Amino acid sequence: MTRRAALIAELVGTAALLAIVVGSGIMGERLAMGNAAVALLANSLATGAGLFVLISTLAPISGAHFNPAVSCLLCWRGELSKGDLVAYIAMQVTGAVLGVWLAHAMFDLPILQAGAKVRTGTGQWTSEAVATLGLLATILLGLKANTKSVPALVACYITAAYWFTASTSFANPAVTIARSLTDTFAGIRWLDMPGFIAAQAAATLFVIAMLKLNFATKSAENEISTTAGSLP
Repeated sequence: MTRRAALIAELVGTAALLAIVVGSGIMGERLAMGNAAVALLANSLATGAGLFVLISTLAPISGAHFNPAVSCLLCWRGELSKGDLVAYIAMQVTGAVLGVWLAHAMFDLPILQAGAKVRTGTGQWTSEAVATLGLLATILLGLKANTKSVPALVACYITAAYWFTASTSFANPAVTIARSLTDTFAGIRWLDMPGFIAAQAAATLFVIAMLKLNFATKSAENEISTTAGSLP
């Protein structure tokens, strides 16, 4: 596939993901009539199902990252150039914002909004670090075990992470930025956005550091083995 097609896929895919996240949050909250658990259940199931479809259909075109953290990790692995990394992130952030605006339009809400839901504190930041680390680990281990299983693994992980993390698992800087632009069920207060992104970035750097350490350890073991094998 061409670079242009890949960038369009990242734009459209991320926009669709945010339309699903925000739209299902709005619908879930309206139908749940005050029951937050039911609203979150609807939100998480819709997000997981949407992720499975989007990753399955767009992975052959762009890799279906939809997430700057994923793109940074795969860039470090040599699967994405630095130039493409910048372009991917630009498309992901732009697509995420467009997806939020689309959700607002579908539910006859003001297009331009500011998030007001407070999401801050050590528990929230820890949750975002855990959620991001778990997502990246799921992708890496899935690619190693069976590439075809990655869409289902990611979809299931995010659905579960909505429930076992206090932050409901944003795990994505582009998603975090976009969700600060909606004052709905899925929103986040813009003042709380930097803390979430910092936690997500820290988790991404931690995963990369662990991979570097593992690579260095294996290289050292291979060197020792080669040297020992050459001894009389």
